Amino acid sequence: MIKSRLETAGFNSFVTDEIASMSMEGYSMSTGGIRVKVPEEEFKLARELVENLLKEATPEDAPSIEE
Repeated sequence: MIKSRLETAGFNSFVTDEIASMSMEGYSMSTGGIRVKVPEEEFKLARELVENLLKEATPEDAPSIEE
């Protein structure tokens, strides 16, 4: 969801750690989960967008955000 929302807003986003986090049950959180990344020059604006999306989400829908 986050990746598609970033792309819709014009950001160049990509997913990392997807395969590792899905390869074993319970392994996702121990590896840091699935990460959505953007180029460094887009980071500040992309983070603002994600933070606004998280404010709109209900607690059970909201993913965590890390730097």
